[in-house]
Amino acid sequence: MMASPREIFDVSGPLHLLNSFDWRNTFHRRSLAACLVQGVYVLERDRQRGTTGHEAHAPPWWEQFHFHLQHVLVDDSDLSFFGAIYELKYAHPFFYQSGPPYPPRYVIAFRGTITKSHTRSEDMKLNMKCVFDKLEKSPRFRSAFELVQNTVTNVGPQSVWLTGHSLGASIAMLAGRNMAKSRLQLETYLFNPPYFSVPLEKMIKNETIKHGVRIAGSLVTAGIAAAMNYRHGAPDEDPFIVLADWTPYLFVNPSDPICAEYIGYYQHREKMEDIGVGKAGRLATRYTVSSLMSGAMGGDYELLHLLPAAYLTVNLSQSDDFKKAHGIHQWWQQHFQWQSKLYKFTAD
Repeated sequence: MMASPREIFDVSGPLHLLNSFDWRNTFHRRSLAACLVQGVYVLERDRQRGTTGHEAHAPPWWEQFHFHLQHVLVDDSDLSFFGAIYELKYAHPFFYQSGPPYPPRYVIAFRGTITKSHTRSEDMKLNMKCVFDKLEKSPRFRSAFELVQNTVTNVGPQSVWLTGHSLGASIAMLAGRNMAKSRLQLETYLFNPPYFSVPLEKMIKNETIKHGVRIAGSLVTAGIAAAMNYRHGAPDEDPFIVLADWTPYLFVNPSDPICAEYIGYYQHREKMEDIGVGKAGRLATRYTVSSLMSGAMGGDYELLHLLPAAYLTVNLSQSDDFKKAHGIHQWWQQHFQWQSKLYKFTAD
């Protein structure tokens, strides 16, 4: 006998939140955001299995938190479900707390890659677009961003959350960046967001050598930027400084090579300040050598995965394999060890 959708949620979902949710608790908000992303994953798996109605497994992932599925985003290329917008139906007495932060009216969530035959091809194409900073030109992102823009226009930025996992985190990050450039900051939860660089965090275990490599790389990058006389204009016109007003939540696992480099990226910025070369570090933190070369040839030197500010949460618990290290499930579990820190960018 097949398990019911509710039974499946009861086994793997965050049951500890159902009767004690506090919107002021960042762990609770993170867990909710992760569950709504999981809802998109299960929506697509339901579609592939052809399960609908009472047999569908996806609804408990939002209904248990008193959300309504308002709209599903469909990729025109393979007809897969890649995103959803959820509307909070009502503030359950256990959910509502007076004072900020207030519950969102809408949460827009995006799934990552599903390696099934139905979705593998298109998802991998999108992953490659992320690697080469071409995601913004994809039909999937354009339809996603149109939904984000329309929703924010209708209800305002304070009422909208963005969230995504892996490839979906890249979509949510890019949407959030674009809104932030318009001075509209959305609360954003990014789970295992891809960082496109040599994974030094995974490759080099010796901390002294690793920091030495990072320092040398930063000095080279800053030197090239200075030699090319990169100027950003007034602070209110500098994209990196404008983005500093937006502080998304980033959730990474050091055993996941896809996102682990965010740990080194933010820690290295602090170390550059500590050793007295903060100015070079602040310059290098905006670029890579390849992005500078692209800019010199008339391309776009702004790297979409480099964020001036973030609340970075690292899962310090042991992950046995890549699937666990990169999975969405870890982000609503109680028994893991977490380390969180706010990183802000300070201009010269």
